[in-house]
Amino acid sequence: MFPSILIVDDERSILQSLDGLLSDEGFEVMTASNGYEALKIIDAEPPDLVLLDIWMPGIDGIETLKEIKKDNPYIHVIIITGHGTIETAVKATKLGAFDLIEKPLSIDKVIVTINNALNFRRLEEENRYLRKKTIEKHSLTGNSPPIVAVKKQINIAAPTDSWILITGENGTGKELVARTIHQLSPRSDHPLIDVNCAAIPEEAIESELFGHEKGAFTGATTNKRGKFELAGSGTIFFDEIGDMSLTTQAKILRVLQEKQFQRVGGTRILDVNVRVIAASNKDLEKEIEKGNFREELYYRLNVIPIEVPPLRNRGEDIPLLVETFLDECAKQNRSKRKQMTQEALSLLSRYSWPGNVRELKNLIERLGIMVEKDVIDDSDMPRPYNPDCGGDLTSIESQLYLLEDLKDAQKAFEREFIQRKLVQYNNNVSKTAKAIGVKPSYLHKKLKDMS
Repeated sequence: MFPSILIVDDERSILQSLDGLLSDEGFEVMTASNGYEALKIIDAEPPDLVLLDIWMPGIDGIETLKEIKKDNPYIHVIIITGHGTIETAVKATKLGAFDLIEKPLSIDKVIVTINNALNFRRLEEENRYLRKKTIEKHSLTGNSPPIVAVKKQINIAAPTDSWILITGENGTGKELVARTIHQLSPRSDHPLIDVNCAAIPEEAIESELFGHEKGAFTGATTNKRGKFELAGSGTIFFDEIGDMSLTTQAKILRVLQEKQFQRVGGTRILDVNVRVIAASNKDLEKEIEKGNFREELYYRLNVIPIEVPPLRNRGEDIPLLVETFLDECAKQNRSKRKQMTQEALSLLSRYSWPGNVRELKNLIERLGIMVEKDVIDDSDMPRPYNPDCGGDLTSIESQLYLLEDLKDAQKAFEREFIQRKLVQYNNNVSKTAKAIGVKPSYLHKKLKDMS
């Protein structure tokens, strides 16, 4: 299918010459002698590109351009004029014109400009498609009332510039919500920068957030841009902000209030123009009462609160989530896509899911790889998902039942406990160690002994 071009000019000779020229180049050509006629054609059959004269009787080119862009922002318009001035060019560009060509028209200039505009349109279409796919990838899966309510909140909040606080248990999809909000926001063409508040050591937090100058401290051998600087005019996402120390909270609060910061060891003032999204699995109001979280920071972040429901409260979404994860598993492993029986799905629907969607995803990936059959049934479900299963020796219940020695039983329990906690915290050793009250070095040693 050839690109279509609408030529709008009140000079018949120009219409005829451009029609012949562009038809010979393989374009589908439409013509209009005034702005009103052009708008009627666009309304009935939008072209890929418009060549628009500025000076015409009735609705002139500038007014026609305004109307085109109002209802068809993706149509590129090239202005042609015999009275080209800087003022006209600036005005047309501000209204969305792709380029301006002066009369008398150069054939080579017309063809080059048209091809540039069409190539740019193709790139825009590809970007819109990729953005749509990204939004789909990062969207919440499910049609249960709790998820529908969250999706509605996201769609309302995303186009604004308001700050958002996302709460919910581990594994519910808080990061997914943050990414969806960013992709649907006016800042989607700018970066989304993640800050894992639980993973950054206290002594490195200033350098990570604000960057540093060469020589600012021992080991600072080069200049470094921090998270705020990298985010630019995009979005900064503070994940698990409830784990941030009070000292760091104070530094963040000051930057968010003043909208300015300096690199460590630097003197230049840098402006902050980011949207802030924060997430926490903790009840921050209770953390305020305990003295673990700054009240001022909480109210600054909590402009729009979004609570992500746990999987146990949206059980009707499990079949759809299973289908999605089976698709992903097959694509990722380049394997045949497996099915799951209704009996197996019923078992999953009755489980409490302490690890939420993340736990379900990990289970489906495990079953998709380890089950050799094309159909996963209830007999393939391990404990604790299948209470009647007696043959799965990876479950703690089966292991303890078969073991006689107390030390072996303790080791089996510890192994299973650590493995489940790692699943809950997405295999993040630092966060898992903190959750179970041990040092990361101790947990690393245990994992090495278990392997």
